[in-house]
Amino acid sequence: MKYTGAVGAAAVLVLSLVTVPLRAQGPQMSDTVFKNVQVLKGIPADEFMDAMGMFSSSLGYDCVSCHSPEIYKSRDAFAIATPTIQRARGMIGMVNAINRSYFAGEPRVSCFTCHHGSDRPEFVPNLALQYGEIVFDPNAMPIVPDRQPAVDQVFEKYLQALGGRERLSAMTSFSAKGTYEGSNTGAGSLFPLEIFVKAPNQRAQIIHGPDGDGFKTYDGRSAWAAERWRPLPLMALTGGNLDGARLEAIAWFPTGIRQAFAQWQSSNTRIDDRLVQILQGSNPGGPPVNFYFDTSGLLMRIVRWNRTAVGTVPTQIDYSDYRDVSGVKVPFRTVVRWTDGTDSFVLSEVTANVAIDASRFNRPAPFLRK
Repeated sequence: MKYTGAVGAAAVLVLSLVTVPLRAQGPQMSDTVFKNVQVLKGIPADEFMDAMGMFSSSLGYDCVSCHSPEIYKSRDAFAIATPTIQRARGMIGMVNAINRSYFAGEPRVSCFTCHHGSDRPEFVPNLALQYGEIVFDPNAMPIVPDRQPAVDQVFEKYLQALGGRERLSAMTSFSAKGTYEGSNTGAGSLFPLEIFVKAPNQRAQIIHGPDGDGFKTYDGRSAWAAERWRPLPLMALTGGNLDGARLEAIAWFPTGIRQAFAQWQSSNTRIDDRLVQILQGSNPGGPPVNFYFDTSGLLMRIVRWNRTAVGTVPTQIDYSDYRDVSGVKVPFRTVVRWTDGTDSFVLSEVTANVAIDASRFNRPAPFLRK
């Protein structure tokens, strides 16, 4: 587990790991992976960790803000029910009761509704906020659709900015090398990185760390992570995390983005005082995904959401430093921010249309410390 200000998510209910056998099929569940889980039972382990991210982001906490300081010595200490953990359990019950009573069970209220990054919700109006400048969140899920939808026009401008539909359609695979820096590496530490992608939607990522190689793969249907900081040596990705792995793969082949979602609408916003066009795609039953394009037509950001048992959490992916690779532009810098940390991927070399063995995208072996 990462011990960062965000991963303090683990702060409220992570509650110590249990050694469980890896299963060939099906995700590992929270109450079989972690000890002393009292409330968030029966949910996939990766969703459980996203729920920890909700607590961390909402309260501005890290792990030790809720858990015993003994977690620095032993993972078993995550199971200690501190007063803060017991309070959190009660708060989950309160939030669930509010949603059941007033919103027909829809998750309209979450920890963030009241806390907004503070451990103690304010109950007295803030006049500075009331009369201050209105600041809009460019990453908001609800958007105000344009009166005249511009979805196809924005996509065509995007494809032309990258090199044109014909050249993009000729791209069948990429291999890339570069460096990775994340919340789990320590400030300024860069680890060697390899990425392999194959059209239409397969992706494999390898981070060569000093204590072992970390893998994250998506074979077109299923996704797995075998990385040092995960709570399990091999974790199946589910729900929004599975959708996110698919999106990371599709983004390398932009001609497929349009068809990846059944419904689209367009809007606009400002990021860093720059006008930005938004396209929002959605599929029945799932949260939407926002795509942000600058005035040149290039994709600068994707924001997606993952539903958890305690609310919806966002992931922001920023793209920059576009360079020419075999006649098409590829972003050489990607920064991923979510409630459990920040990851930076900086590429130094990208090769198009290379032969990639299908086994690259298979379920990896569990993480093995060197």
